[in-house]
Amino acid sequence: MRILLQVLSVIALLSVILPSILFLAGQMDLDKTKLFMLIATIVWFVVTPLWMGRVPDSSQQQGGSYE
Repeated sequence: MRILLQVLSVIALLSVILPSILFLAGQMDLDKTKLFMLIATIVWFVVTPLWMGRVPDSSQQQGGSYE
């Protein structure tokens, strides 16, 4: 589950960056750029706290303490 949340977090972060690049290249208009970036930002803020700062599952621990 943690890996899925991390992947979604990275996709959301890339989705914040990509529309601005497309806008600068003239491939996307400003309203669509703002909408995509807003949605991606909301997704990132919802998903990222679900996995950051959590102790990995015992099956994912490679030894050592996470306390």
